[in-house]
Amino acid sequence: MRLGGLVGLFRGGPRHAVGPDGRMALSDHFREFRARLLRCLLAFTVAFAVALVFRHVLLDTVFGPYEDAQRKLADGVTEATTSGAGAGLTLWLKLAGFAAVVVTAPYWLYQIWAFVLPGLYAQERKMTRIFVAIAGPLFLVGVALGYFTLPVALEVLIGFNPDGVTNLIDFNDYLQFFTRTLLVFGLAFNIPVFVVLLNFAGVVKGRQLAAYRPWIVIGTFVFAAAATPSTDPFSMCLMAVPMMLLFFASEVIARLNDRRRARARAATLAGGV
Repeated sequence: MRLGGLVGLFRGGPRHAVGPDGRMALSDHFREFRARLLRCLLAFTVAFAVALVFRHVLLDTVFGPYEDAQRKLADGVTEATTSGAGAGLTLWLKLAGFAAVVVTAPYWLYQIWAFVLPGLYAQERKMTRIFVAIAGPLFLVGVALGYFTLPVALEVLIGFNPDGVTNLIDFNDYLQFFTRTLLVFGLAFNIPVFVVLLNFAGVVKGRQLAAYRPWIVIGTFVFAAAATPSTDPFSMCLMAVPMMLLFFASEVIARLNDRRRARARAATLAGGV
């Protein structure tokens, strides 16, 4: 394959005429999807290579919550270990992979929604770009909150260990636990943003969000209770309360957008009479 052809795989522009409403041929949709997927993989690969260079700094960062919990527990209660000849290599690869996913989050979140943009009108495209720009920082805020609550969660969970028994933490298992916790926090903070984006796409209406508001409140706290690794209410509320505020904000934005659409539709009908 020539260099020009390889670069063309990453461009993914439509080869057929695009309709006035943003409709594209099915082959162009597949070509666009392939190009955006390749861009995400390239960004991930670069971030992964950089993360391997700074792997020791990353290890100190990831190991920090466990060390904080270990200091608050009695001596000898818990110990970090690895097992198997390839455990060390696996640890570094997983660590670099997790860092690459987090660092490239704003980019791959943008690519996900940019794939949907051709099907939206010009005003909706403008507004969705704003919300996609918010999604990346919100993801990082959620990850930061998850990192902040992790020492408390570890202290509570390891604290259930019976007296006289040492809790051996396999570091690869700990890294999975660490990754899952932070990703759940990060993605949870993006759920209201995607609700707004679905509203701009015409899938969800503001009045529907208002009708299901009590269930959304209950569901948010149930989700937070199931997603947070510890049993303490502090960690649960630290996820649930910001999510609720974001949901309420998304409902307000959805209602305002619905009113804007209704006024535009009325103006169009009045102009056509």
